[in-house]
Amino acid sequence: MFIIEFLIVLGCILIGARIGGIGLGVMGGIGLAILSFVFGMRPTSPPIDVMLMIMAVVAAAASMQAAGGLDYLIKIASNILRKNPRHITFIAPLVTYFFTMMAGTGHVAYSVLPVIAEVSRRSGIRPERPLGMAVIASQFAIVASPIAAAVVALVAFLEPQGITLGNVLIVTIPSTFLGLACACIFVNKIGKELKDDPEYQRRLQDPEFRAEMEQEVKVDEIQITPQAKTSVSLFLFGAIIVVFMGAIPSLRPHFDGSPMGMAHTIEIVMLSIAALIILICKPDGNTITQGSVFHAGMRAIVAIFGIAWLGDTFIAGHGDMVKEAVSGLVEVAPWTFAFALFGLSVMVNSQGATTAVLVPVAITLGLPPAVIIAVFVAVNGYFFIPNYGPIIASIDFDRTGTTRIGKYIFNHSFMLPGLLSMIFSIGFGLVLANIFL
Repeated sequence: MFIIEFLIVLGCILIGARIGGIGLGVMGGIGLAILSFVFGMRPTSPPIDVMLMIMAVVAAAASMQAAGGLDYLIKIASNILRKNPRHITFIAPLVTYFFTMMAGTGHVAYSVLPVIAEVSRRSGIRPERPLGMAVIASQFAIVASPIAAAVVALVAFLEPQGITLGNVLIVTIPSTFLGLACACIFVNKIGKELKDDPEYQRRLQDPEFRAEMEQEVKVDEIQITPQAKTSVSLFLFGAIIVVFMGAIPSLRPHFDGSPMGMAHTIEIVMLSIAALIILICKPDGNTITQGSVFHAGMRAIVAIFGIAWLGDTFIAGHGDMVKEAVSGLVEVAPWTFAFALFGLSVMVNSQGATTAVLVPVAITLGLPPAVIIAVFVAVNGYFFIPNYGPIIASIDFDRTGTTRIGKYIFNHSFMLPGLLSMIFSIGFGLVLANIFL
């Protein structure tokens, strides 16, 4: 039964990817109908917070675009990239890495994905490269964040053995940073150049699409208004507020002794920024909803609504079986702990849950803390199955079609960046853990 249901999930992803647009979302609905009505599987709750976070960020980014802010960002970035266009593949993941490390959640990447996609495309860079690495960096930075749930849980489990937060971060921060940097070197060479990409050239056969792609090619001729600069300042101010509120929970309002969750924080801050941009910069209301950022964001929301809900329902229906199988693997062969972390994270889509299930097993088996910390980055297996929010969003933001789910589902744009980053990060982690621990 598990295999049949798993094939249904994969089939829906494959067909949805082929349809394009909101195809992923609506095919997720077909999959949910089959799993619930035919196989009697209880649907989980839809990923409402993820959808609302994207919606809030898209509202702010679309307002900024309508006020001319995106043109301003693109002009600045294009002038920098003109000297060495390859830099964006390194700069984009650097930004998302530090955003996540400070905020404790990879969802802050939503605020920069549309900018990365547009800057890449208008600079003639294959967007798949920086987008792929930016999304992977936003995941891997979780294990380098002192406020991430997974890191906090790991420290709690290892504290009786004399391990502190500093012991964990002294390994995870440099290992992931260096691992991502090495991966960027390889990813910077993958795929054909944008001007030679067959899918992009196919899309350019549409006169309307070609006109849209070429209408702002001459960056030097873009006129920047004071409103454009103001909109960018407001948007960046919102992103900075989100980062600081993630890093310093005391800045958030407290209810029943606990700080307000980051999901609500991001939603409130970015909606407020959108309102401020509209009130101060006064962009045309119709232009906001007609822009490319708004359309791409809404497609991403529909896609996540269907396909992420489908994946979560499937995993929830077989959660106990998956956890038992992975835990049993670690008990039989402790050296497979990294593979166990990776496999379970793929299935449960949660670094925190993966840590809570498997780290106690590793400790019981007597696995050295140094080894556990060295391979801790393996909890970031989200990218293996392309149903993670930022992955779907970045596919929709890339209008050139270079960032995509492949013909066989698993040969998607994030597989190679993810695997390379994982291998390099674990390698550096083992070396650094041996030195510092």
